[in-house]
Amino acid sequence: MDSLPLWLLVLIFVGGAAVIWIAGIQLSKTTDVLDDRLHLGSALGGLIVLAVATNLPEIAITVSAAVSGSIEVAAGNILGGVALQTVVIVILDAFGRRGKNVNPITYRAASLGLVLEAVVVVAVLAVVIAGSQLPPGLIAFRLTPDVVLIAGIWAVGLFLVQRAGKGLPWHQSGAAPDTTVPQRSGHRTRKPVARMGTGKAVAIFSVSALATLVAGVVLERAGDAAVSQIGLSGVLFGATVLALATSLPEISTGLQAVKQGDDNLAISDIFGGNAFLPVLFLVATLISGKAVLPQANASDIYLTALAALLTVVYAVGLVFRPKTRIAGIGIDSVIVVLLYFAGIGGLVAITIS
Repeated sequence: MDSLPLWLLVLIFVGGAAVIWIAGIQLSKTTDVLDDRLHLGSALGGLIVLAVATNLPEIAITVSAAVSGSIEVAAGNILGGVALQTVVIVILDAFGRRGKNVNPITYRAASLGLVLEAVVVVAVLAVVIAGSQLPPGLIAFRLTPDVVLIAGIWAVGLFLVQRAGKGLPWHQSGAAPDTTVPQRSGHRTRKPVARMGTGKAVAIFSVSALATLVAGVVLERAGDAAVSQIGLSGVLFGATVLALATSLPEISTGLQAVKQGDDNLAISDIFGGNAFLPVLFLVATLISGKAVLPQANASDIYLTALAALLTVVYAVGLVFRPKTRIAGIGIDSVIVVLLYFAGIGGLVAITIS
C-alpha cells in the first residue's frame, strides 16, 4: 500500500473502521445467542469468547505487525489500546444514559467484582513494565517468562472474577445497595434474538469475525503506509488513531449494554478486554521468535503507566461512587479525560525528543 496516495489510504482506513463497527455489533448480538444456547455465560468460556470477540481487530493487527516485523506498531497498539479503551468508559458515561437525575456510571455499577477486575488489569500492566527490563536473550521455546506470567495472571484473574460473580463474603455480595444488579462477567442479560438459530448465529459470528480480522489487517497496513507519508510516529499513531479504530467494538457493545441497564456489564467488558490485550504479547513473541517486551521503548512503558493510572482512577470511583457530574459525566470520568490528554501530550514530547 506504500505506493497509494494519502487520500486513498485515509479512505481505506475509514472503510476498515466502518467494517469493524458493523461487525462488532453483529459479534455482540451473536455472542448473546451463543452464550445462551451453549451456556457459556456462567463459565470461563464465556469470558474468553467475549474478550476475543471484542478484541479481534487488535489480534489481527498484532499478528500482522509481528509477521512483518513491525513490533513497534504492535506494542503501541496493544498498550495504547488499553489506555484508550479505559477512556471508552467516559463515552459510555456521557452517551449511555442521559438526563438530569442520572448518576455517573461508576455510581450505578459499583461492585467489588469490578474493583477486582481493575486490580487484574493493573497487575498485568505491572508485569509488562517489569518484563521490559529483562534481558532480550531470556527466551526458550519461542517464549519469555514475562509473557507467560501475563497469560497466567489473566487466566487466574478470570477464575477469581468468575468466582466473585457467584458471591463474595461481603454485604450484598460486594454490591452497593442502589446499583444496577451486577451480572457475571462475560454474561449479557439481553434476551437473544428468538428467531436466530444456533447454526445461523455461528455463521454470522464466523463471518463477522473474519470481516473484523481482515479489516484489522487493512487498518494496520493502510495506517502504517499513511504514517510513513505524513511522518507521524508509529507509536503515537498506534496509541491514538489506530487504538481508537480498534476500540469501536467495545464502544458499540458498551453503549448497547448501558442503554439496556447493564452498566456493570459495560464496565466489566472494558476491564476484561484490557486485561486480555497484554496477553497478545505472547502471540507476538511466538510469531516473531523475539522477546517483545525487552524491546519496548520509553513511549511503550509510558503508555503502560498511563493505562494503569486511568484504571486506578475508575477503581477509586467504583469504591467512593461520586454523584458529582461535570459536563454530563462523573468527576472520575473528568479526571480520566484530563489525565489522558495530558498523557498524550507527554507522549508527543517523548516521540519528538
